Amino acid sequence: MAATAPPPRERRPSMSAPLADLQGPVGPGFSRPKHKRTVTGFGPSEIKSVEASIPEPQRAAWKKFTPKGFTTPEEFEKECVRHIETTLARSLYNCDEFATYAGTALAFRDRLVLDWNKTQQNQTFADQKRVYYLSLEFLMGRALDNAMLNVGMKDVAAKGLSELGFRMEDIVSQEHDAALGNGGLGRLAACFLDSLASLNYPAWGYGLRYRYGIFKQEIVDGYQVEVPDYWLDFNPWEFARHDITVDIQFYGHVSKYQDDNGTSISVWEGGEIVQAVAYDVPVPGYQTENTNNLRLWASKAASGEFDFQKFNSGEYESSVADQQRAETISAVLYPNDNLERGKELRLKQQYFWCAASLYDIVRRFKKTKRSWKDFPTQVAIQLNDTHPTLAIPELQRILVDQEGLDWEEAWSIVSKTFGYTNHTVLPEALEKWSVPLFQHLLPRHLQIIYDINLNFLHYVERTFPKDRDMLSRVSIIEESNPKMIRMAFLALIGSHKVNGVAELHSDLIKTTIFKDFVKVFGPDKFTNVTNGITPRRWLHQANPRLSELIASKLGGHEFLKDLTLLHKLENYVDDKEFRKEFQEIKYANKVRLAKHIKEANGVSVNPSALFDVQVKRIHEYKRQQLNIFGVIHRYLAIKAMSPEERKKLVPRVSIFGGKAAPGYWMAKTVIHLINQVGKVVNNDKDVGDALKVIFLEDYNVSKAEIITPASDISEHISTAGTEASGTSNMKFCLNGGLIIGTCDGANIEITREIGENNIFLFGNLAEDVEDLRHSHLYGTYTLDSSLQAVFDAISDGMFGDASHFSALVNGIVEHGDYYLVSDDFASYCKTQDLIDEAYKNQEEWWTKCITTVARMGFFSSDRCIDEYAEMIWNVEPLPPKQEQ
Repeated sequence: MAATAPPPRERRPSMSAPLADLQGPVGPGFSRPKHKRTVTGFGPSEIKSVEASIPEPQRAAWKKFTPKGFTTPEEFEKECVRHIETTLARSLYNCDEFATYAGTALAFRDRLVLDWNKTQQNQTFADQKRVYYLSLEFLMGRALDNAMLNVGMKDVAAKGLSELGFRMEDIVSQEHDAALGNGGLGRLAACFLDSLASLNYPAWGYGLRYRYGIFKQEIVDGYQVEVPDYWLDFNPWEFARHDITVDIQFYGHVSKYQDDNGTSISVWEGGEIVQAVAYDVPVPGYQTENTNNLRLWASKAASGEFDFQKFNSGEYESSVADQQRAETISAVLYPNDNLERGKELRLKQQYFWCAASLYDIVRRFKKTKRSWKDFPTQVAIQLNDTHPTLAIPELQRILVDQEGLDWEEAWSIVSKTFGYTNHTVLPEALEKWSVPLFQHLLPRHLQIIYDINLNFLHYVERTFPKDRDMLSRVSIIEESNPKMIRMAFLALIGSHKVNGVAELHSDLIKTTIFKDFVKVFGPDKFTNVTNGITPRRWLHQANPRLSELIASKLGGHEFLKDLTLLHKLENYVDDKEFRKEFQEIKYANKVRLAKHIKEANGVSVNPSALFDVQVKRIHEYKRQQLNIFGVIHRYLAIKAMSPEERKKLVPRVSIFGGKAAPGYWMAKTVIHLINQVGKVVNNDKDVGDALKVIFLEDYNVSKAEIITPASDISEHISTAGTEASGTSNMKFCLNGGLIIGTCDGANIEITREIGENNIFLFGNLAEDVEDLRHSHLYGTYTLDSSLQAVFDAISDGMFGDASHFSALVNGIVEHGDYYLVSDDFASYCKTQDLIDEAYKNQEEWWTKCITTVARMGFFSSDRCIDEYAEMIWNVEPLPPKQEQ
């Protein structure tokens, strides 16, 4: 029998859906109950109910006045001028470049918000699985240029700005880089957000809103000096959500009791509450209306701005102490943790961000009214390195302590939800926290981690009854003094997939740090996703002329969405016109960088020289010291030449950039040596243009966009087996630069893609590293004579007071040379000679460069995200709804 159709729903003359049908009297003194709209939005079923209740006239009025994005230069000018006049309260007479940047940014922001709102609504309606990407760093770079290119309106804006009397490049340069990261980890996260949005995946990023970032680097007398990088004086790209706050608990104690059913209940009580406040940043996709969200958390005191009673009684400083202590949590990326207080602040920072993010994710899931067993089918959380590992015990705490699930059911949900990306095999970078610190700061989480560990060790003991030593090797708790919590082990045990970020790295983690876990869980838990970069920023935005040249040959810009199309460029390797324009673009990019060097450093460099670049975080394993020792070797060789011999040389500009962590003294010494060498070499009349040494201060994404397209050779020379992947190597290759590198990280896959003839490899292999280290400590080893000559020049005071560099030299000569600088030095110098010879044959050089660009299709972050989606997250794209 057919079911009878339900009666048509009565339209109500209210903007909101009623909570219940009216009962009882209605009249003066009685009001119609209204559905309370909330800033955090509705679940999918609630939205449909609310939407159905809005009368047609009101819906039509809203639709009539909904803003539309600009499409012409005139419409852009109208929006820009409106913002300058009304938002900024400026006029024609006091509108400078910064005000014009602000007006332009606000005009584009308005446009993005329209897409952003539609995207969030579309994702809520679809109610499908979402990805949540947790990263302590998001190195986004400038947002305006990226937004203009992604929405395809840069030309429109350029024409509009020109009519207002401004140049596009001057306006773009007014923006301050978002100081939300430090190195490759943060830039990878930014590339991934771009790809997630461009490929229409429903995804949110979660991070911290640092007021000062890591620091602004200044070079004073050759030394790195850290100064605050306050980048938030004007940030049009964020939306403060002051009504989305989460109370985060620290310290206190845990009470246990049994409920009426005899179940043991744990309650975390007392301590201190700090409030997390949400700030949202729109992340636009390329050539799609899909605009995802990056939610950043700022900290503030739960008790308010200050203690009024204390203030009134004259205790002015202590009246704001709570606020200052709370705000410190999100003040600085990576506070110096050489001190115990620094360690506590860093752990506080990590829990604060994980707890706020988990609260948000759980709140959103609960709106769907699904049962908890569906959580892993609706939510995929990716941990970008070990920093967000506390999310694992925090979700277990929420499920057991707050939602009342039993331990096993909760743990099953947790371990199916998380994926963990490992970024390093370096022992010092695998985070460990002391048990006493955890006990003090997060007492309930310590209990949960101990319980997770106990259950896991019981499983290991049952599976491997004869291997008692394995229990201590795989335990989350390291039995040291004091006991330590190994966060990488917790991340691995609490995740359903663990991935490395290059083939060599993924193999290494299975044979070194996680060897025992492969036996415990089997090889299927471990996978590889080789890193990639977004071609939108690192080709189209950073190198627009090359992007246009490629588009002219490939028949459009489709390659920016499918980078594998670049292979068609190989058809033009011998095309004279193409080669000529390719060379002209490279030269123009070198002229632009030379101009920047002149302005920033006061040193004139020859754009025709070979530009040799190493820009990245300063660290001993990345071996900037090997590079600068090689530069000194080259300098000594030039000094020993006759003027006639010098004329035959390939002139070279060695360019360095990168920050050293504030507490990392050896890395700071490397920076000092680079600057001292530059001071001597750049002022040596005998050398002239044959060699220049440049250190560019405060390296960031915007500077990378100038440096990357201008390189002839870039250095990726980490000790084999120490660099997980690297992504700057991909950026340089995509922009037509060649690489000198070790067989490490993604260099191996780049070699496989572009061919051994188009890359300059040197140095020992990863499998030989341990034997070499052993022979340094227990065998006999003779220092290479060329390196000895470099050390002699340093100790003779050629580059200033030798005592300043003694630790750097002694680390190699007397203390085992852990990073094998001496073992690879001769090979490195010979390979640099090969580069000089190759550069002299310009025709062959350009063939190598063009071939390299053509074969970089594999290294797109779009490919990475598709691999994560298929192998780890099990999530589908959600294309934007087309307007009716």
